[in-house]
Amino acid sequence: MIRKSGNRLSEKIMLKQKAGTARRSCRNSSRSSLRRYFEVAPGVAALALLALPGCSSLGDLGYVQQPAVADNIHAWVGQEAAARAGAPIPLANLTEDERTLRDLAFPLIEPAYDRDRWDAVVYEYGQKREFQRSLWIVDPSAYYRELLAADYRSTAGRYNRLNDDIRNDIVRIGPFFYTAHRVIEADRKRQATMALIPDVSPPERFNALARVSENNLTIAWVEQSFAQRCASYRFALNRLAVSEPEDLATNVDVSLTLLQQQVASNQLVPPTAFGMPPVAMAAPPIAPAAIAGTPPPVTMAAKPPPVTMAAKPPPIVK
Repeated sequence: MIRKSGNRLSEKIMLKQKAGTARRSCRNSSRSSLRRYFEVAPGVAALALLALPGCSSLGDLGYVQQPAVADNIHAWVGQEAAARAGAPIPLANLTEDERTLRDLAFPLIEPAYDRDRWDAVVYEYGQKREFQRSLWIVDPSAYYRELLAADYRSTAGRYNRLNDDIRNDIVRIGPFFYTAHRVIEADRKRQATMALIPDVSPPERFNALARVSENNLTIAWVEQSFAQRCASYRFALNRLAVSEPEDLATNVDVSLTLLQQQVASNQLVPPTAFGMPPVAMAAPPIAPAAIAGTPPPVTMAAKPPPVTMAAKPPPIVK
C-alpha cells in the first residue's frame, strides 16, 4: 500500500510538471504568435486597403475626407503658381479665405479623371513633382483618351461620366469665385492699410505684396484651367458624337454650354503667361535672405492686376 501510494504521488508530481511545461510553452507560443501578428498587421491592413475597390480618401464631389485634411494641405498650389510665373513666394501665414481659395482651387486644376484615384490624398498634398508638372501640360485629347480607356458596359456610361464631370465643375464655380472675390477685396484693404502705416518694414511690405501676387496668380491659374477643361470636354463630346452617337449627347452639350457661360462671366483677373521650366528642373523658390533685403522682381507683386468685377460679387450657381 505504501509503495502504491508513493507511486501515485510521484505520478501526480510528474503530471503537474508536465502541465506546467505545457502551459509555459503555450504562453510562449501565444506571445510569439501575437508578436508576429503585430509585426504583420500593418502590412496586411495596407494590402487590405489596396484590395478594397471602395476604399478612398475622397468624399462628395471629389473632396478629401476630413480625417485626411490638414490646415495647409493645398498651400503648395499658390506657391506653384507663383513659381511658374517667376513671382516671389511669400513667407506670411495664410488667412482663412486664402486657405479656402487654395482648397477650392485644387479640384479645378487637377484633371477630372484623376479624382477617383485611391491614393488621391498624396496628390492633394502636392508630394509628387511629376504630378505637379503634369498639371501644366495642355492636351485637350487626354480626357477623351482616359474616357475611352475606362471599362464601361455601354456607350451611355461614357456620356454620363462626361456629363457628371461637367456638372461637378459647374457646382464648384460658385464657391470658388465667391471666395476669390473676398480675397481680392481683402488684398485691396491690405494695400490701403500699408499706405496709411508709415513704419511698415521692407520685409513686411515685400511679403504682403508677394501674397497679393500669389493670390492673383492662383485665381489666374484656375481661370486658365477652366478654359482648358472646357476645350477637353468639347473635344471628348465631339469625338463621342462621331464614334458613338447617342441622344445623351444633347444633354451633355447643354451642360457644357452652361459651364462655358459661367466661366465667361467669372473672369476676375487678366490672363497670365505662366512659364514652363525644363522638365528635369523645378522652379526654385525665393530664399529668405533675398526676401529680407531685395525688392520684389515681379511687377505684379508691387501693383496688383486690375479686377473688372471687384465692385460686385460674381454670380453663384445654386
